[in-house]
Amino acid sequence: MPTPEKIKYTKDHEWISDDGIVGISDHAQNELGDVVFVELPKKGTKVEKGKEIAVLESVKAVSNVYSPVDGVITEINEVLSQKPELINQKPFDEGWIAKIEIKDKNQLNDLMSFEEYQSYIKK
Repeated sequence: MPTPEKIKYTKDHEWISDDGIVGISDHAQNELGDVVFVELPKKGTKVEKGKEIAVLESVKAVSNVYSPVDGVITEINEVLSQKPELINQKPFDEGWIAKIEIKDKNQLNDLMSFEEYQSYIKK
């Protein structure tokens, strides 16, 4: 799994690796509180940058997860159906949400680096 420094971030607190694995940031899972349910996308679904791909329910709120890029969902983390708490415990490892076959890798250039994201969340 990717390390936080090797991935790109959105302003909505999603992260994506070069190979299309998507999750939410440690900051986002902290803000959400204990995740109790995950509505996962379906494999084969076409996704658009900025559009909803999943829904997380926590003890505090319901939050949408948005796609950082255009593409197609090729895998989902089905373990989250039974263990949604992995999003809180290991947001960069077992808490990943889906894998997207990225249509245009250049879209990754529009996202924030780890350093840029750290500055963004401190504002």
